[in-house]
Amino acid sequence: MKKFIKSAMASALVLAAAGMAPSDAAACSRVLYKGLDSLMVVGRSLDWKTPIPTNLYVYPRGIAKKGSDAPGAVEWTSKYGAVYAVGYDGGITEGMNEMGLVINGLFCKGTVYNNADTKDRPPMSLAVFVGWLLDMNATTAEVVDVLKTHNFSIGGATFDNGTVSALHWGITDASGQSAILEFDNGEVKVYDMGDYRAMTNDPNWPAMTAIIDYWENIGGKNMLPGTVTSPSRCVRANYFAHHVKEVDDPSLAVNITRSIVEDASVPYTYMIEGEPNLSSTQWRSYAQLRDRRYYFDIVTNPGMYYIDLMKLDLYPGAPVLKLDTSKETQIVGCANDHLKKSAPFTPMY
Repeated sequence: MKKFIKSAMASALVLAAAGMAPSDAAACSRVLYKGLDSLMVVGRSLDWKTPIPTNLYVYPRGIAKKGSDAPGAVEWTSKYGAVYAVGYDGGITEGMNEMGLVINGLFCKGTVYNNADTKDRPPMSLAVFVGWLLDMNATTAEVVDVLKTHNFSIGGATFDNGTVSALHWGITDASGQSAILEFDNGEVKVYDMGDYRAMTNDPNWPAMTAIIDYWENIGGKNMLPGTVTSPSRCVRANYFAHHVKEVDDPSLAVNITRSIVEDASVPYTYMIEGEPNLSSTQWRSYAQLRDRRYYFDIVTNPGMYYIDLMKLDLYPGAPVLKLDTSKETQIVGCANDHLKKSAPFTPMY
């Protein structure tokens, strides 16, 4: 046992030191803010080496969907309406449903989705995986039950000239219950976040918590890692999320979360000579779960806006709505009036 502990600590120190290395191409950060009076905000940054066009779609309840165009794919009819952030108009990056459940996908290079045991299970594309979970579940516990059953085989198309979507996911519901989903050589691994309040990219969650704990022992008021690497961003975001004021003002809570996410973001057009694939933050989102508001903040836009799900018609038969972010660049505040009736997006299976 002592040998195991020493080995784990050594690994943590090595990984902590890795936080000082140059950034990888994929870099995203996710932060949980816990306020007063059941106030909860989930903030995230989407970082990538090139722009990822992302539009917002609002889907009502009662839409029949399928997880893939392959035979035997998972099929469902949505129980809940939701807002999705859809990259390239072909795949759901993240979203929030009308019950206050939010799921965000972040890159994790060590992800391996399938093995010999999963290959014959019903197909589920990464393009709609988040949508499936949001459509059919109201709480983190319900999502975890679905994941542990693991009656699906997950995969998806590449993007951006052949990049594989190797992801892990943060899951949080309106009560604040949070979990992290990772695929380890085809095995579903679900971790209760406990009191950790940030996640980023690599390494996997058990190794990342060792890094956070290492820096916790140093004491954030004395020193924090300052690079843009995944461990550095996670340590900083987790520290600040624990040391900001808990408030009951929803607008202030979003702005507090925004300030933490910005501290963990990568400056736009950040470059290092000889490192052509560095990421920079393209956009940020903030899901205010209590009041079902989903904020979107594109770094090249002058302002931030939000979709208020509680003021939209999400009943079966209502139209799909879309906010084209390439055309609506000057919005500030509530963006419900800027949503347009739309055909559903076409998944990149």
